[in-house]
Amino acid sequence: MNLSLTQTQGELLLVPQFTLAADTHKGSRPGFSTAAPRDLGRQLFDTLVQAARARHGRVETGVFGAHMRVSLTNDGPVTFWLES
Repeated sequence: MNLSLTQTQGELLLVPQFTLAADTHKGSRPGFSTAAPRDLGRQLFDTLVQAARARHGRVETGVFGAHMRVSLTNDGPVTFWLES
C-alpha cells in the first residue's frame, strides 16, 4: 500500500458510468439531471483517459455510452471506496 501505480507498474481500468451522478435523495426513482450532457461527459472522460495514459501508460477503458458488464476480483487485504 505504500507504492504508487507507477512504482508497481500496475494497470488502470477507467470505466465511464454516468449513473454515479444519480440523485437518490427524493422519491423512489433516481434522477440524473445533475449528470453532464452526453457530449461533455464524453469529452471529460476522454481528457481523463489521455491524462492517465500520459502518466501511467497501461490504461484500458470501457466504452462510453455502452452497456457493459464489469466484474472485480480484489487481490489484497483492503478495498477503498472513494467518494468526491
